[in-house]
Amino acid sequence: MALYSEKVMDHFLHPRNVGVIENADGIGEVGNAKCGDIMKMYLKIDGNIITDVKFETFGCASAIASSSMATELIKGQPVEDAMKLTNKAVAEALDGLPQHKIHCSVLAEEAIQAALEDYKTKRYK
Repeated sequence: MALYSEKVMDHFLHPRNVGVIENADGIGEVGNAKCGDIMKMYLKIDGNIITDVKFETFGCASAIASSSMATELIKGQPVEDAMKLTNKAVAEALDGLPQHKIHCSVLAEEAIQAALEDYKTKRYK
């Protein structure tokens, strides 16, 4: 059996939504000191809808694929729905991750949550 699913490999080799959003409404950065993965998410929100999302990830195939899939899952969604995104949903959308790589989907969830918190802080300042 292959270590990674076809979806993981596709999102690793052809990641979606890579880049930076200038003047982003929310920015979240998280990292895992144990493995060295770092994720940064940028959100553009208009009328409570995530109209654009980009990411920069330094990490392994699972980290890049998790970032890519997470952005696909929240793009075009209401903020409330994005707040409910779980690492389990990210891993399932990738047709699974090896057990020792689940932390990558957790980082994707945490990066989105951090970006949403940043958005809320800026919005209600």
